[in-house]
Amino acid sequence: MTGLLSFRFTIFATLALALGCAGSTPDASSDAAPDANDPIARAIASPHRSAANVARDQYRHPAETLTFFGLEEDMTVIEVLPGGLWYGEIIAPIVKEKGRYIAAAYDIDLEGQPEYRSAGYQRMVARFEKEPEVFGSPGIAKLSAPASIDLGAAGSVDMVLTFRSTHGWVRDAAAEAVYTAFFEVLKPGGVLGVVQHRASEKTNTSPGSFTGYVSEDQVIQLATDAGFVLDDKSEINANPTDEANYPDGVWTLPPSLTLKDKDRATYLAIGESDRMTLRFVKPKS
Repeated sequence: MTGLLSFRFTIFATLALALGCAGSTPDASSDAAPDANDPIARAIASPHRSAANVARDQYRHPAETLTFFGLEEDMTVIEVLPGGLWYGEIIAPIVKEKGRYIAAAYDIDLEGQPEYRSAGYQRMVARFEKEPEVFGSPGIAKLSAPASIDLGAAGSVDMVLTFRSTHGWVRDAAAEAVYTAFFEVLKPGGVLGVVQHRASEKTNTSPGSFTGYVSEDQVIQLATDAGFVLDDKSEINANPTDEANYPDGVWTLPPSLTLKDKDRATYLAIGESDRMTLRFVKPKS
């Protein structure tokens, strides 16, 4: 093990210990972080990850989350709307030799797309081309719901993962179509893993409001209506200090901090959002 990699593993272990004593509330022993010999831990500790990305591990709990979802090295995995590849740069190295990583990105060929989508797509492709040692030979699927959804052949993937994206599909009245597409592309017995900002009793849910928060019951209903069975849920990504009721919705909190210096210390103390973590399974028959 190189000195730098050893250092990363030390940081990982220290972080895991700190989280056990802080505001994080992982539930069962099955949700515990894997040991340093696990492929998930190796990817998280790898020196290709930036310091800024590593700093968010305390809020996003990648080891516990991917272990809970059941990620294995031989899986074909779709990550939905991977953005800056925060999770992609962890998942892809795990599956690149025995499985495959597929990024379901915005369809930039659609007319009228916001410029940020095209720019983000180009950055993603550039990273894939420049870092084959990290990403291997990833696939790219299309998901600009509801206008363009093409995740691949039916029954062709083992796992679909979506992190903090469901609120956008709910806003655009596209969530039913998206969850149906997830169901169709998965093999029988395949897993859908969902992490989503979780609404509270204080969240503004009036028509026309867009806070980024969705109720857990609504997400479960979306998935079960599409044909999935709720297999398990976890409090790995829970944050009990998040009341889910802010001037600019979830973007008031880190990492966005849209109010800038106004009450900044308060929002930093809260940390990132309270998130549900749900594992669904496509029935085998």
